[in-house]
Amino acid sequence: MEEKSGFFLDSETSRGAEQSAVVYAPRRGRGRFQANCVRLMQSDAEAVHEADAGRHLYAARVVGPSKSSEGFKMFYLVRWLDE
Repeated sequence: MEEKSGFFLDSETSRGAEQSAVVYAPRRGRGRFQANCVRLMQSDAEAVHEADAGRHLYAARVVGPSKSSEGFKMFYLVRWLDE
């Protein structure tokens, strides 16, 4: 496993897999999200355009997916695009 920004990537996660996304996050204090809460986008600009804070959808840069110890596909937050 390789550490990247405070979390570990498993062998299924490719190096440099950082991507733009819209993340469903009722609370933004979490650092990882199940794959069903993440919609990948083509660019940061598209993610920002699709974000909707009223629906808890936020633009972000994420890494993943990676399999968690519980067997779920997870994405890890790199940074929110609106901060």
